[in-house]
Amino acid sequence: MGNRGLLHSAGQHIIRPYKLKAWITCLLQFKGRRREIMTPNLYTELFFLDEATAFAAGHRPCFECRREDANRFKAFWIKGNPGYNFSAKTSIGAIDKILHHERMNSDGSKKMYKANATLLPHGTFISIDKSPYLVVDRHMYLWTPAGYTNKQTLPGPEVDVLTPKSIVNAFHAGYVPQMTLR
Repeated sequence: MGNRGLLHSAGQHIIRPYKLKAWITCLLQFKGRRREIMTPNLYTELFFLDEATAFAAGHRPCFECRREDANRFKAFWIKGNPGYNFSAKTSIGAIDKILHHERMNSDGSKKMYKANATLLPHGTFISIDKSPYLVVDRHMYLWTPAGYTNKQTLPGPEVDVLTPKSIVNAFHAGYVPQMTLR
């Protein structure tokens, strides 16, 4: 489950794409908490197929309900992005600012960049003919709301990458996102 802050109106209509720069992914179950979806005046729940999908959208693990994953992600993010000169003492807010810059263009559209498909790590999302694909073992799987399908060999050489660059760097450094391949 993802969270970008309060995105909905009292009438449960989405009114903005985000409110916070900290876009997080949370556990569906945590400490027995129960919520009504789109509770007035509380954050808006966003649901993802898996962690790789959430990362492609620019989210990162939550430090409350997914502390171990969040600490591991932060460590690999720092290792994979040495140009920022961050350390373990760097606040996650500093990383969130970079992720926010990498998510979308000034017009609100999804920010992408070009990369060699065969060099992309597992869990990265790419766009082929405006369709999202998950990269795994030099193959790509078409993303659908019901799961991944249509396994194909990666095209070459360059593709549009949907997963933010610093997150891809964290994958290169060793963070392996959860994926729901069957």
